[in-house]
Amino acid sequence: MAESRVRAADIVGKTLISEETGRKFGIVSNIDFITESGELLNIVVEQPTKHLSDLNLKTDEHGKVMVPFSAVKSIGDFVIISENELI
Repeated sequence: MAESRVRAADIVGKTLISEETGRKFGIVSNIDFITESGELLNIVVEQPTKHLSDLNLKTDEHGKVMVPFSAVKSIGDFVIISENELI
């Protein structure tokens, strides 16, 4: 099956959802990546829910929560992340 491509602009504004529990974590506001290699590092979250805030993840210089991109399992109508990989 061919992989479909997703542009960063298509991800911004989508809701983050837990793969395990279906809980909402917040809204994607930006993507943090390395320009030289294109490696995706983190999803920057706006309007984080209390559950996401309780996980004590890293924050950026503006205090926004960052979810490691390695936790992303799929992208469609929502961005599905593995809660187990955040703990």
